Amino acid sequence: MIYLFLSILFSTGLFIIFKYFGIYKIDTLKAIVVNYIVAFILGFLSSEKTILISEIPDQPWFYGALFLGAMFVSIFFVMAMTAQKNGISVASISGKMSVVIPIFFGILLYDESVNFLKIAGIIIALIAVYLASIKEGEDDFKKVGLLFPMLLFFGSGIIDTSLKYIEVHFVPKEEVAVFSGSLFAIAAFFGTIILGIKALKKRSSFGFKNIIAGIILGVPNYYSIVFLIKALQTDGFESSTLFTLNNVAIVIVSSIVGLILFKEHFGIKNKIGVSLAILGIILVTLA
Repeated sequence: MIYLFLSILFSTGLFIIFKYFGIYKIDTLKAIVVNYIVAFILGFLSSEKTILISEIPDQPWFYGALFLGAMFVSIFFVMAMTAQKNGISVASISGKMSVVIPIFFGILLYDESVNFLKIAGIIIALIAVYLASIKEGEDDFKKVGLLFPMLLFFGSGIIDTSLKYIEVHFVPKEEVAVFSGSLFAIAAFFGTIILGIKALKKRSSFGFKNIIAGIILGVPNYYSIVFLIKALQTDGFESSTLFTLNNVAIVIVSSIVGLILFKEHFGIKNKIGVSLAILGIILVTLA
C-alpha cells in the first residue's frame, strides 16, 4: 500500500508542476525532454542491478520499453492537442477514464476477481472522475470533434495495460529502476528528434528556465512510474483494483490541491464527484 500511496503523491506533484509551467511560461516540450533525461539518469543511479547501457538492447523488456517510450511522447502531444482544442477538463476526463482499459484486461488476462462490490465501486469511480474533472459552463465537446479525446483515452489505457503486461512477464523486481530509466531514455530520444525538427523550422534558444523546470519535473515523474510498478508487483494487489485506486485518488488529491493552492473554482458537480470518488475507493478496497 505504501508504494501506491507514493505513486499517487508523486503523480499529483506532476499536475502541480505543470500548473506552474503555465504560470512561469515554461516551454513544455523542452522541459519534458530534460525531464526524461533526468528520469533516465535517476533510473541507472537507483538500480539494484548493474546493467551496462550497451547491454540494454539484450534485455527481455527492451522492446517493451521502446514501445512505452514512444507512447509516452506521443500521448504527451495528444494530451496537449486535446487540452488546446477541447479544453483542459476534457483532457483530464479522457486520460483518467481510460482506467477502464487496464481494468478490463486485468480481469481478462490475469483472472482477477469480479464481484458486485468491485463492479459497483469501479462504475461509481468512473462517474466520480467525470464529475470531479468537468468545469461548469464548459461545453467543449460540441465545439470540436472527438478525435483527440478518443486518441488520449485509448493511448492512456494502452500505456497502463502495457506497463502491467511488461512488468508481469519481463521485469524482475531488481530491474524496475533500470527498466524505468530506459523507457524514459527512449522517450527522451524521440522527444529530442521532435525538438530537432522544430528547431529546423524555427530556431530558438533552449532557455535556462526550461532546463531547471525539466529537472524539477523529472524527479517526481520518475518516482511516479517506479512506485506504480512496485505497487503492481505487490503480492495480493490486483491491477484492476490498483489502477482504480490510483487514478481516482489522483483526481481527488489534484482537485483538493487545485482548490487550496490555486483557488480553482470547485462547483457542485466537482464536490459530488469527490464524494463519489471516496465512496468508489471504499467499495473497491473492500472488494
